[in-house]
Amino acid sequence: MTETRDLDPEEWELWGAWTRAQRLLTQELDRALQRDFGISKAEFSVLMTLWRAAGPELRVGELSESLGWEKSRVSHQLTRMEKRGFVARTESGAYGRRTGIKLTTEGRSAVQSAITGHAGNIRRHFFDTLTPRQADAIRAWSEQMIERMESHGDVSA
Repeated sequence: MTETRDLDPEEWELWGAWTRAQRLLTQELDRALQRDFGISKAEFSVLMTLWRAAGPELRVGELSESLGWEKSRVSHQLTRMEKRGFVARTESGAYGRRTGIKLTTEGRSAVQSAITGHAGNIRRHFFDTLTPRQADAIRAWSEQMIERMESHGDVSA
């Protein structure tokens, strides 16, 4: 086991700046989704996952795995989204036991209208401030972090 040591003051400053920047960026993107499109980040995540799915529907378990959420969280989110008319549950298999979820026309319209605006906000608040070299460094570091965390089982996939 590797010995643990405290962070240097400069490392604490970097950590604080990175976590603050990430929090502020996430808050601004979330506010913009709500303000501009009337949907939450969670709703956008579900809508995007269903919109990008290979088929017309996903099983709830597949959606849960894709989002990295607990099934109970997905179930509660889907109930709220059904009430808003964004998604519909489907039943198939013996006795209707295999429950799926699909986008409704309203859900498809909501996600399609939000995609371009959300992408513009991501570009404005994130990509436009980066040099190509910075973007390459962030990509390389992110991919390295993901590989390390997933290969060591430190995070749920």
